[in-house]
Amino acid sequence: MTSVEAPFGTRLRPAMDRHGPLCAGIDPHRELVESWGLTYDYSGVERFALTCVEAFAGSVAAVKPQSAFFEVFGSRGVALLERVTDELRAAGTLSVLDVKRGDIGTTVDAYAQAFLGTDAPAPADAITLSPYLGYGSLRPAIDLAHQTGRGVFVLALTSNPEGASVQHARGEDGRSVAATIADGAAEDNADALAAGELGSVGLVVGATVGSAVADLGIDLPRSAGPLLAPGLGAQGATADDVRRVFAGALDQVLASSSRDVLRAGPDTAALRRRAHEVAAQVREVVTGA
Repeated sequence: MTSVEAPFGTRLRPAMDRHGPLCAGIDPHRELVESWGLTYDYSGVERFALTCVEAFAGSVAAVKPQSAFFEVFGSRGVALLERVTDELRAAGTLSVLDVKRGDIGTTVDAYAQAFLGTDAPAPADAITLSPYLGYGSLRPAIDLAHQTGRGVFVLALTSNPEGASVQHARGEDGRSVAATIADGAAEDNADALAAGELGSVGLVVGATVGSAVADLGIDLPRSAGPLLAPGLGAQGATADDVRRVFAGALDQVLASSSRDVLRAGPDTAALRRRAHEVAAQVREVVTGA
């Protein structure tokens, strides 16, 4: 049984302050694995993933393994993903498991128990969730995360162009879907906000969404949780993009970078050095220092 942790947000803040606001991805998809001179099979993915763990553990604020790239190898891949999570935990590095789960009732509760529960086989410090059966459908996962000291990142404004057709849609009250998701996070983080702490219910907001945050009336500072921000590096977001999208909430930004860092492999030292460089760049963007 895994013991209950201190709240995720209160653990993430000092990690960001110490290492810089970077969440380094572990995405062992075929192109990246083969670019390292490895074979795209279980042994190649294992080498890739464990090299990333060696490079990132103790060096970045958080690490985000993408579950799908492990699941493709069946039970062995899942066991490898659990090993990655366990080794990050042993090194004292926060893990954000990118699983994008979302369902209703007992099913979402089971997903939550699998990744966030006290009896989870290899619990992550946080997971990503998809709210498109309604933010309220995530209640079992959010409540369990609060009970165990873990966190969630709820998809709000994603960087893929197809996302806007759902996320920008407005209800009868004129509020956009994305805005209602941010409202839900704000309610769940209200106690943390009142205490001046970083909440444990984060949002995923792409750094490439342009003026959408302002256009849709989303109050990111009020959301009070960390803002997992894909789009820097390979997806083309600039420092100006980040400042515009996250205006007023720059201190909540946790930039997500995968390809930009991973292409520095397979040398462990080069991977670690690139992660430090990207973290420093992000810190400069969000703090001006």
